[in-house]
This record gives sequence, C-alpha cells and structure tokens, in this order.
Amino acid sequence: MIEFKNVTLSYGHHVVLHDVSFKCHFYEKIAILGGSGGGKTTILKLILGLVRPDSGHILIDGEDITTLSEAGLRDPRMKFSIVFQEGALFDSMNVRENVAFSLREYTNDSEEEIEKRVRELLKILKIEGAIELMPEELSGGMQRRVAIARSLAACEPRMMLYDEATTGLDPLTADNICNLINELAKGEPPGRAGFLIVTHKVADAVKVAERYIFIRNGNIIFDGDIEELKETEDPVLKQFINELFVCDVSN
Repeated sequence: MIEFKNVTLSYGHHVVLHDVSFKCHFYEKIAILGGSGGGKTTILKLILGLVRPDSGHILIDGEDITTLSEAGLRDPRMKFSIVFQEGALFDSMNVRENVAFSLREYTNDSEEEIEKRVRELLKILKIEGAIELMPEELSGGMQRRVAIARSLAACEPRMMLYDEATTGLDPLTADNICNLINELAKGEPPGRAGFLIVTHKVADAVKVAERYIFIRNGNIIFDGDIEELKETEDPVLKQFINELFVCDVSN
C-alpha cells in the first residue's frame, strides 16, 4: 500500500502540494489528473524518494520512506517501475542496449540470460523486430513501448508508474498505448500489478483507470470513480472534464 499523510512540498515560493493525504493499493488502476505544474509528476517522484517533502510522511507497505537514505530506498523503489514522459531512452544505445541497461546495472545475470530476457520483453510488447534500431529511428509509440520494456526489465513491479504516457502521440498510437497499459494490468485484484498514470488527457485516463484523483493548486479536489466524476458540481472540474460529455468514451 501507498499512503501519503499530510504531505506538503514547495519549490521556492511555489507550493506544489499542500497537506495532501491519500491511500492506494498496489493493484489499483489510478489516474492522477490536473493542469500543468499542478504537482502530478511530483507525486510519482515522492513515491520513489527522488524528492522529499517539506513536511508529512509517505509510507510504502507501512514503511516511512521520507527519512530513508539512498541505500535504504532501494527496496521500496524495487516495488515500482516507472515510464517517464517522452520515454527518456538513451540516445546512444539501440533498443537492445536500452532494455538491457537495468539488467546489467541491477542483476548478476549472464549476457545470455540478459539477451533472453530482452527478447522476451520485446516480444510481449510486440516490438522484437526493432531490437537493433536506435531511438531516433523509432516512432513515438515504439519509443514508449521500449521505455516500458526497459522499466520492466530489472524487476517484477507491484505497481507501474506512468508519467504522461500518451502525451505527444497521435490518437491511434495513444489508443494503442492505453491498450498496452490495460494488458499489463490484466487480472483481478489483489493479485494484479496496478498502476498510477499521471496525465492531463481525461479521455485517455478513462480508457485505463478505475479511480481518478484530481489536483488543483496543490490540493486534491476529487478522488473517486467515473460515475462520481461525471456527477461533480465543481465548475472548474466540470470544464476540465468536458470532453467526457462531448464524446462518450466510458462505454
């Protein structure tokens, strides 16, 4: 379980999160939504201990990670795999080397074992034919798939973290990535690995998530399911999710 307890974080005079509290299980499928600069990605960074709050506590399976050293953060971090915005692939490495990087960094696997694992992941993500290509030779959708393969390589995560997984993609490619996210989270709770996806695209969030958390001005203004979301009376939130009522993407 992940638990935020009264978490506040500022960058200089800018308050990114203010007294934020919520709980979620690893098997949940959650979208974190809100405007640009609203603190969405910061939540992912806090979960991984990449940034630390000014006040409050973050518990992973009951362990407060806010005071852990870098060495102490290793085990909590291994519960997650993260796919960063735009994929963040290593430009100087081909697909094989990008996916193998974490295996070489964090395991004692032989080169033969690494090659086998890389090919298995690329096959699962349906991009095995791209194994020799460089990132610049890949489409945006293929780059995201390689990034997902790399994130899965070194561990079997209990939860996936996606930072703007469909941003910058055309509608068809974005839809394919949403389908992939659902495929990786298939199964029934509590056995499945769920996800937290940060996005500003409500239509894509509805295709994958079962719970929606909206952040505005550093505060959680909504936390609920799709039916509760549609019934909100918050005028700003209603404007933000207007696309749901223009195109019924929930059915």
